[in-house]
Amino acid sequence: MMKGIKKWRLFALMSMLLVFLAGCGREEISTLIPAGRVAQDQFNLLILSSVIMTFVIIVVLIIFILAIVKFRRSKVGEDMIPEQVEGSAKLEFIWTAIPIVLLLILAVPTVYSTFDLADVSTMDVEAEDGNSSHLTVNVTGKLYWWEFEYPEQGIVTAQELVVPTNERVYFNLISADIKHSFWIPSIGGKLDVNPENVNTFYLEFDKESSELEDGVFYGKCAELCGPSHALMDFKVKSVDREEFDQWVTAMQSEEPAAVEGALAQQGEELFGQDGLSCISCHATSGLGQGNLMAGPNLATFGDRNRVAGYLEHNEENLKNWISDPQEYKPGNLMPDVATLNNGEKLSDQELDALAAYLMGLTVEE
Repeated sequence: MMKGIKKWRLFALMSMLLVFLAGCGREEISTLIPAGRVAQDQFNLLILSSVIMTFVIIVVLIIFILAIVKFRRSKVGEDMIPEQVEGSAKLEFIWTAIPIVLLLILAVPTVYSTFDLADVSTMDVEAEDGNSSHLTVNVTGKLYWWEFEYPEQGIVTAQELVVPTNERVYFNLISADIKHSFWIPSIGGKLDVNPENVNTFYLEFDKESSELEDGVFYGKCAELCGPSHALMDFKVKSVDREEFDQWVTAMQSEEPAAVEGALAQQGEELFGQDGLSCISCHATSGLGQGNLMAGPNLATFGDRNRVAGYLEHNEENLKNWISDPQEYKPGNLMPDVATLNNGEKLSDQELDALAAYLMGLTVEE
């Protein structure tokens, strides 16, 4: 009876483990489902090292079991003395050569990939028209959001990165405050984002994110940077080159889309200098240079996948965020909205107006 209960407990435990592991397989964020050449190379190294490790474990386990089974004292007798092998050149060679061979099998591709994936020598190569032959994005980590500047295109975005597929995309990483770490698990390994120096690397996106369940890849901060470190997320839209060029053209438009509706127009007034002066920290045009504004560029807010990087993208969450940002991302630098409104909380009408205006900031058709 007890044995039956133990078996069921073990079965339940294994079932829970399978359910847990199934959650690790989300294509938009899993390192085990690579969606780019860099991630694929790193995944191959992971498989190679796992195979070597498993081989060593199996060989040692087999020798251990054979020793226990074949040379049991009850089987070979009390007076049996094992064959003495000290000084055997053959055995010395075998157990010295095998580890060296295994280390070489692991070390050669690892060293090659390390240098290959860190090679940014083609980053500044110019095409015939004088422009860079590859897309470069300047990434700035801030508390607790990400800014993406496209210096060649004169574009600045925040929280959502848009990149073309099937070509190298180079990144210059720097922090505006403390150390962060830039990581898109499905696309490649993480790299530190330091306030004192620029780190550079590249990634390649093999797959259009529209094919994913959520329509975006997920990016994370992989460095413990404060109370909202785990919420410092960003999203990546990978599109083909033609669609990327269309997005760049839309972002470069100097004429923002007209605000439609009386409620949204009221929100625009509230957002401006004569209202709450949100415009002092947040740009609403994608044109410009990076690291100039205190808050995220909101030019594409209506096209985004999330509010504040992780909340579902709807007006209710947006209004909750505006009302009390510290509740959703403790330690962020966005001021209490009451301090911008003569100490008064915003009315429901004002929150509705701001939400209608911000949701209308879009460049995508």
